[in-house]
Parts: sequence; C-alpha cells; structure tokens
Amino acid sequence: MLTPATMTGKAVRLEPLAAEHAGALAAAAAEDRSSYAYTWVPDGLADAQRYVQAALEQQSTGRTLVHVVRRLSDDRIVGTTRFLDLELFTWPPPWPPGVTRGPLPTEDQPPSVAETLKTDARNASSMTAIERLGARAEGVRRAHAPASDGTVRDSAYYSILRPEWPDLRDQLHQRLARSGTGAATRARVTQADPAVHR
Repeated sequence: MLTPATMTGKAVRLEPLAAEHAGALAAAAAEDRSSYAYTWVPDGLADAQRYVQAALEQQSTGRTLVHVVRRLSDDRIVGTTRFLDLELFTWPPPWPPGVTRGPLPTEDQPPSVAETLKTDARNASSMTAIERLGARAEGVRRAHAPASDGTVRDSAYYSILRPEWPDLRDQLHQRLARSGTGAATRARVTQADPAVHR
C-alpha cells in the first residue's frame, strides 16, 4: 500500500490528512462557499469530521492518497487534494526475474507514467484551470459518479504524460514567476514510488 508523502513547494505544502485537520478544514470551508457547487466541501466542524473520516476510509483501500494543502505564507490549511484511482505496476518489468530496476523519481521527472486529472463536466472553471495547466482532454465519462447535488455526474478526464511534464513544468514556472506569486519553484517530494500510475 502507498503511504502519503509530505510535498513542499514555495507557496504550499501538501501534508498527509489526519483527523486533527478537521477544525482547520472547517474554518477554510467557511470562507467563500460560492464555488462549491460540484463537490462535497464540509460545512461546519461535524461535517468536516465526517469528511475527514470518509477520506481516510477511502484512503485505506489503497487507491487514494489524501493531503491537506497548507499555505506557507500564513501557515493556514486552505483545503485538500487527492491522488485518485491509483494503479501500481513496475515498469520496465524486471529482467532477469527477481532483479528490480527502473528510474528513481527526481524533481525533474515525475514518479509516474501519467497524471490523470478529472472534474465534474459541468464545472467549467475547473476544466479551464486544468487546461491552463497544459493537461490534454481525454474525454468525458458519462454517468460516472454521484455528485454533491444529488445527481449523477459526468466526469471530464485530462492527462499529462511523463514526457510532456518537463516542458509543462517550465511553462508553469514561467507563468508563476510573471504573476509575482513567488510559487515558481519546484516541489520537493520527500517520498515517492516510481511505479505509480495515477
């Protein structure tokens, strides 16, 4: 089973989700709730505790890694993020059998074959943000999952392949540098599995 890792960049740090984060998540979610139409964002401490418990239960299945997002400028937790639908395989396969080989992840090379991003197909702002990252549209999976509004949602899928990452990373760094956010540094991954396909 995979273990969540702490990942630190210049603007944010992703930390493994824990039960004690519920209060900070409730506070973050209490701010502007106008953009929460397409996903479950907890409303109040009791709801945040249920949210954290559900996320940790989902993580225990081994197909999800859940992190809180901590803004470094004020040390506040501002939300969560997840690596979903994790699939593990070793590539290239060991040869001769029993000998492990393969590249180790570095700051310049993501530790996966492909990164998949998905959002509710009705969420135009999220789709635009994903496209601005440089991810390519894969298509829409119809009637894919329950939505927070009680309907069944279609999910828009996007991907970034390993060979595409260096150019996209450089473009993101340039955009962040121009915006003056100071977030244009590479994230440091303190633990990673080179065989992860997200």
